Amino acid sequence: METGLEIAVEIVGLLVSPIHAYEGRPDDGPRPDADGCRPTAVEVRAGLGLVGDRYFGRQAHRRAAVTLLSADSIDAIARELDLPRTPDPLLARRNLVLHGFPVDELAAGRDRHGALFSLDSGDGPVRFQAHRPANPCRWMDVVLAPGAFRAMRGRGGVRCEPLDDGVLRLGPARLRVLESVPAET
Repeated sequence: METGLEIAVEIVGLLVSPIHAYEGRPDDGPRPDADGCRPTAVEVRAGLGLVGDRYFGRQAHRRAAVTLLSADSIDAIARELDLPRTPDPLLARRNLVLHGFPVDELAAGRDRHGALFSLDSGDGPVRFQAHRPANPCRWMDVVLAPGAFRAMRGRGGVRCEPLDDGVLRLGPARLRVLESVPAET
């Protein structure tokens, strides 16, 4: 991935949730998310995360406070699993769902930082430091479709640390790679 790459994307989903809906055993089903927090815009705070999210300001989650997922990955999984329709990508419980860019390529290799990138949906760029992949869990077989857990491996998204305060909105956006992922040695 080249530094300076800038691409038009679309933010197709935003999720801010005060609870962890996928606790316990998947066979017992998810906890209800009373707020159904699918806003049209989110407030991003540097080093803290998304205002109102369960990981906001938690020291243990600073490097993973915001998660991104490619809607294109969910589309591909639906085709591979021969599903009658594409599942709602927000069921994967990632904060930002983008269409038009393979976000998994932003993730870090072992013991490294991932890419430094920005997203701008019209209110100015918000920089993020990508870190590790957001690996799927067995819950995906329950909430998306049987077989989704295995199908999502390598394309479950990326965990990021927000570096700027800002606002991100549903709709057209620009993603810019400011510093690419270092090559594995």
